[in-house]
Amino acid sequence: MDLRWKESLITLCREMVQIPSLSGKEKNMADFIEQSMHQMGFDSVERDSYGNVSGRIVLGRGGRRILFEGHMDHVDVADPSKWSHDPYGAEVENGRIYGRATTDMKGNLAAAIIAAARIKEEVNYLNGEVIVSGSVFEEFFEGVASEALGKRWNPDCVVIGEPSSLTLKRGQRGRAEIVLETLGKPAHSSSPEVGLNAVKTMIPLLRSIEEIFVPTTHPVLGKGILELTDIISSPYPGASVVPEKCRVTFDRRLLVGENEDEVLSPLLNIIASEKEKNERLEAQLSFATGSDTCYTGTKITAKRFAPGWIFPEDNWFLTLARKGLQRAGLNAEISHYAFCTNGSYYAGKAGIPTVGFGGSLESLAHVIDEYIEIEQLEKACEGYKGIIYSTFEV
Repeated sequence: MDLRWKESLITLCREMVQIPSLSGKEKNMADFIEQSMHQMGFDSVERDSYGNVSGRIVLGRGGRRILFEGHMDHVDVADPSKWSHDPYGAEVENGRIYGRATTDMKGNLAAAIIAAARIKEEVNYLNGEVIVSGSVFEEFFEGVASEALGKRWNPDCVVIGEPSSLTLKRGQRGRAEIVLETLGKPAHSSSPEVGLNAVKTMIPLLRSIEEIFVPTTHPVLGKGILELTDIISSPYPGASVVPEKCRVTFDRRLLVGENEDEVLSPLLNIIASEKEKNERLEAQLSFATGSDTCYTGTKITAKRFAPGWIFPEDNWFLTLARKGLQRAGLNAEISHYAFCTNGSYYAGKAGIPTVGFGGSLESLAHVIDEYIEIEQLEKACEGYKGIIYSTFEV
């Protein structure tokens, strides 16, 4: 990468990090990305009702369309005093850029923007379309805002720019939030026999789930984990009242092909078995739903069910992406993400050939003193450029 593009990449990454963009508050970031894309010669830039920003570059006669997606939002900084660098300062030290969202994932979004701009300036013989999108609300709703991007652009293939340590990701487990509630009867805690304690009916149910539930497994992705993440009674605080409701949330890591009925069925069977032991047990099971408001004013609502996905190693786009990375001097190993990404829509729901690729360590996401190494940032940009070449040269 020549010095001009390297400086542009570092500057773009730093300027993006210096703009806080929590989920639902991405407007300033979207404005900046739109302006940057115009300045770099993108053929068109647009936004949708959620506030996703998309820049389009048409090469030659057009043709196969590749979408690079990175989310604009990031997790909050709980306690800035624990950071040794300003979370939004984008300070450069020892070959690293420090700050919230450097790794997850403004660095790789900046790399994709620069890679697309470089292709347009440097190449005159390729035919195809490059779309680079900055999406909203990924940290709360994996794959939801992405559905609008997928339907708008109908890409032939997708690159998710989450950090991957420069390895090539061909899949991920999905994620669901499952809510289990037991219902009781309120009473004064001095006369508990008059009521029905929903917490006490929940306890044996949880014990049975722990003992009986057997997670499904996948030879590559591993186990379909079910982990309790919170429990709360109602009313809370109790104030001398026997709780009439107890609510538990499970985090369920999904494997390829698991649908909603298949995920809930084993738990429903356990509930039915427990009801045979305790006729007073009343329990409800469902997927959690979430709702919020985008910076545009549009409501974003979704059931918490983001599918898992994986492609075989001989998938045409995985093969071309690996070839492109090799062209860029990167002998990328093929692996899979441990966490959930917006690939849940593109690959998991829409079946679009999708890979994950980005600079920096996955373990640096969401941490104190988050950073991205400049060398990783440069290699990610070279890798994106290589993927574009290999996708359009065939």
